[in-house]
Amino acid sequence: MSAPGAPSCRQVLNLYRQLLRYGERLKLTDKEYFKQRIRKEFQQNRDLTSPEDILFNFKKGEIVLQNARVI
Repeated sequence: MSAPGAPSCRQVLNLYRQLLRYGERLKLTDKEYFKQRIRKEFQQNRDLTSPEDILFNFKKGEIVLQNARVI
């Protein structure tokens, strides 16, 4: 069970899928590099346990989608 405020596993997986789909629509960025970077970020953060860290990284991914920019 997730802590209050932290996204659920389903929400994190949905964000991952959305980011990969977003990467397919990029025009001026190497799509394969973007996909590898997303995978690497999620793999590095897979073992996070702190709700604050999880929420921070989740929000970071949402901001990429909202602003439609690569950071």
